[in-house]
Amino acid sequence: MDTAFNPDVFRWARESAGLALEDAAGAIGIVAASLQAIERGEKVPSRTTLSKMAKTYHRSLLTFYLPAPPRQGDRGEDFRTVGADRTTAANAEVDALVRDLRARQRLVRTVLDDDEDMQPLAFIGSARAADGVVALVKSIEQQLGLTRTEYRQKKDAGEAFALLRERAEQAGVFVLLAGNLGSHHSAIPVSAFRGFAIADPIAPFIVINDGDAKAAWSFTLLHELAHLWLGATGVSGGVPEMQIERFCNEVAGAFLLSPMDLQALQVVGDDLDAQIQQVTVLANRWRVSRQMVAYSLFKTGRITREVWLRLETGISERWAAERRREKDQSKGSSGPSYYVVRRHRLGHAMLDFARRYTDAGALSPSKAAKVLGVKPRSVYPLLSLSA
Repeated sequence: MDTAFNPDVFRWARESAGLALEDAAGAIGIVAASLQAIERGEKVPSRTTLSKMAKTYHRSLLTFYLPAPPRQGDRGEDFRTVGADRTTAANAEVDALVRDLRARQRLVRTVLDDDEDMQPLAFIGSARAADGVVALVKSIEQQLGLTRTEYRQKKDAGEAFALLRERAEQAGVFVLLAGNLGSHHSAIPVSAFRGFAIADPIAPFIVINDGDAKAAWSFTLLHELAHLWLGATGVSGGVPEMQIERFCNEVAGAFLLSPMDLQALQVVGDDLDAQIQQVTVLANRWRVSRQMVAYSLFKTGRITREVWLRLETGISERWAAERRREKDQSKGSSGPSYYVVRRHRLGHAMLDFARRYTDAGALSPSKAAKVLGVKPRSVYPLLSLSA
């Protein structure tokens, strides 16, 4: 094989993408024997094959010229515990997403570093778990200028999340919605990750898996804000068994639900449909997810673990059915444009950053495309719509 290539890199790229040899070969468009020969160093891949490998494995073309396989993608701390999907394929998807987000965050950080008016955000890493949940909730409320009462004044959970996101972005945090690797065909399951935080004092990022229920986005955002206050970068997901995850969950829960709310929690009867309806009423009233209400019922001793798990399963099944109905109803309709959807996922903070520094000449169109996660030709249409 050409000395520019190390066959171990090709094998590593395939395996870290969670693909079997036959599946990878089929996606690339070559026979399995040819791919095996490449991975053994017996054959040099063509430029076309390299390009297809890069797309299939979610890697840059330059990856295949590395002298040796790199270390695992830098997720920061992996806070995912019980219940998190840690299969090879799921981890490969999470790593691919984290690599992309890390690269975009580094570009943002580099530009902001050169801005003489930019000052580090004092709240990043300013808290300790030992200070307690109440103290951290108060600090977040003060920094965001937002209380539970104001949050609940919005008409539904979607508008409440929009307000919470707006205040977080005004505080200097980039809040992105990302749950796939570029298309719905590469959607990362919520079981693999719910949120990701980069606790950087210049360019802090929070990423929320938008494949989750919209009513759950606020809880995830608050959970990841707690990570920023603690200065803890990492991926979150699964049942909270680690101490830091339980603490961040408690912070999010305390912001969204008051002690009086918890005292009022109650479901009656044994009928699952009736119980879910009662949970739904409370969730809509408080602008939170049904899963959060169900877990709070269990945590406060109102229901047993068995009943909680049954509720969780029932709620998840109903949510999946609701999503299917929404998709069926939307068939044939034009729906929002590509740019409208992209703007929503990027958030105002990211769009304002790209527009401001592109206009100033500090961010080239090609780098703006990388920051925004779009093709270069889409940069100006996207930014003009956000003006």
